[in-house]
Amino acid sequence: MIQNKRSLHLWSTAVVMFSIAVLAHAAGESPVNTDKNGTAVKGYDPVAYFVQNRPVKGRAEISLSWGGATWRFASEEHRDLFQSDPERYAPQYGGYCAYAMASGELADIDPSAWKIVQGKLYLNFNRRIQRRWEKDMPGYIEKADKYWPAVLKRLKQK
Repeated sequence: MIQNKRSLHLWSTAVVMFSIAVLAHAAGESPVNTDKNGTAVKGYDPVAYFVQNRPVKGRAEISLSWGGATWRFASEEHRDLFQSDPERYAPQYGGYCAYAMASGELADIDPSAWKIVQGKLYLNFNRRIQRRWEKDMPGYIEKADKYWPAVLKRLKQK
């Protein structure tokens, strides 16, 4: 019991600290979770999750700008698919952690902690958090969907 409380406290503290850093980074920028170079999904190809059913690192020479971020792709075909329908391939909640968004918080992601649910890509902070999220995906998605519009509005106002 104490270990669970300690883990929860550490997770909560990490989310809050990261949220402050992300919000400061997002000031005047897009609501997409990006690295310091403005690259979404840490440089991974968002289309590959759908087409290859796994995370694949994108290539800098095959990229495009959308939503205020640079998106990288493993192939020109993937880039063209994304460009034709970015909302279909872009991760939910601007590419922030789906589990954290269920509490109205922003947290970074690990591109290897992912899941496609009803045709939408969800990313998580890490695989341990993803296992928690998977215990009640519909419930967490419902909560995150309610928080995201207000968080998105805040990000756009910065």
